[in-house]
Amino acid sequence: MKKERKGLYEGMYILSATLSDDSRKKAFEKITDGISQKGGEIHKIHEQGRRKMAYSIDGKREGYYYVLYFTAPTQAILELWKEYHLHEDLIRFLTMKVEKVQETLEFKPLKAVG
Repeated sequence: MKKERKGLYEGMYILSATLSDDSRKKAFEKITDGISQKGGEIHKIHEQGRRKMAYSIDGKREGYYYVLYFTAPTQAILELWKEYHLHEDLIRFLTMKVEKVQETLEFKPLKAVG
């Protein structure tokens, strides 16, 4: 029997800023439940709050940002991406394989050019 390989991933999700608090929680639960249902385990959630996006996406200029660290079977990632494309409240998502869970997220200010 083949052993199922799991990887550690960082997922960044932007949900629509027009959602009510309750709707946003349900939309985010849909993401986390999808990971769990595919055999994944969530290790850390960083809720980044409402932020302005660098550019407009489908006419939207703001969104609610979340960063998740989770383990999941490698074949589950493609299945999750397919589900994300059908998630109407999810503006953007990104999934990357990582080496470790970041306990805190720190962003350094950009230096001014010129």
